[in-house]
Amino acid sequence: MLTIHPQYITDTSGKKMVMLPENEFSSIMEELESLEDIRLFDEAKKEDDGERVLFSDYLKERKAKNG
Repeated sequence: MLTIHPQYITDTSGKKMVMLPENEFSSIMEELESLEDIRLFDEAKKEDDGERVLFSDYLKERKAKNG
């Protein structure tokens, strides 16, 4: 579990803002990136039709196209 220690401030126009220590902000960003990776993986799994191509065959086909 991620532990954060936010500090709340109000700017001159009355808008509330949150400040975090840099290491906590970095941890939050890493967690968000991990969640995005999971979301993209789940999306790709849904679109998987089961077809597979050997990497060597892919390279041959690519080389033939780019001739």
